[in-house]
Parts: sequence; structure tokens; C-alpha cells
Amino acid sequence: MSSFYSSEELNKIGFLNLGINVLISKKASIYSASQISIGNNVRIDDFCILSGKISVGNYIHIAAYSALYGGNYGIEIHDYSNISSKNSIYALSDDYSGVSMTNPMIPDKYKKIYGEKVVIKKHVIIGSGCVILPGVVLGEGSSFGAMTLINKSSEPWTIYAGIPFKKIKDRSKELLILEEQFVKEVLESE
Repeated sequence: MSSFYSSEELNKIGFLNLGINVLISKKASIYSASQISIGNNVRIDDFCILSGKISVGNYIHIAAYSALYGGNYGIEIHDYSNISSKNSIYALSDDYSGVSMTNPMIPDKYKKIYGEKVVIKKHVIIGSGCVILPGVVLGEGSSFGAMTLINKSSEPWTIYAGIPFKKIKDRSKELLILEEQFVKEVLESE
């Protein structure tokens, strides 16, 4: 018995779009599936939460215990990106200033919700235990060390870490050569 949904079971969930070779753990929680698009060659592990508007590209891995809260604003994950375990990505957040109430059990008229789309570009690596806040755009090839607070957008091909994050150094673009070879190999095998 597989711990991942079969293709037939995935089709019954009602995703907006669903690619091929998609592995989603039966222990993942999926809310608003009709707003979620999943590309080809995607794996989503145990105890992940996908909620709201989410677009997942191709060749993506979302590791165990990660939570993606897209709400109506959305989370967009581009090809070849990796989200390690225990990450939280928020496209929306309550106002913590004290001028409004918070939590989902309070009617909207008493709350002040801040939201903005989160975009994770190609080849981004997000280490374990990171938190990503609304409105952030992670530049292509950027990389984030474990337990990083990502509260602003990043430059492409740069390595970051810390709370809040700081630039550590530039990241090599050599993997783009590997991507080109990989795509060529895939096309030749079809």
C-alpha cells in the first residue's frame, strides 16, 4: 500500500490543474483544491498544508510539515525549487498592532488582514524552518539557510541566512548548465 495518493485519487480531489507524476502524501491536508494548480513531477510529503490560491511549477519538492497559506492573494512556486521541511509561507497575515482582533474565528469586520502574493522563482532553495511573509519575491536561484526569516524580497543568485535574513554570498549559476542538460535528456527520452 502506497502512502501517496494514486492518480485516480488525486483527480477526485478537484485541483484546478494537475500534472503528471505527482506524489502527494495521504497525510497532507489540502484546502480549496479548486484554487490549487500543480505541475509535473511534484512531490508533497507528510503533514504539509496547502490552503488557498497556490500554483506549483514542475520538478518541485515540498518536504514534510511545510505549510503554504495562499488565501486569496496566492503563492506561486516556479520550476526546480525546493521547500525543505517545517517551512511556513504566508500570503496573508493578521495585523498584530492591536487595532484589530485576530484569528480565523473572529468575523472579518473586526479584523485587519494584510495580504500580498508570494513568488518563489526558479531554482530557489528554502532551508528547513524558514518563515516567508506576504509580498515577498524570492529571486531566481536565491538560497536561504535553515531558520531564516524572509520578510523582504531577495536578489537572484544569492545565498541568505538569519533573522531577518542577510546576504552571505553569491550563488553559482552553474546549475543552469545542468538544467539545460537535464531538459535535453528528458526531451530525448520522450
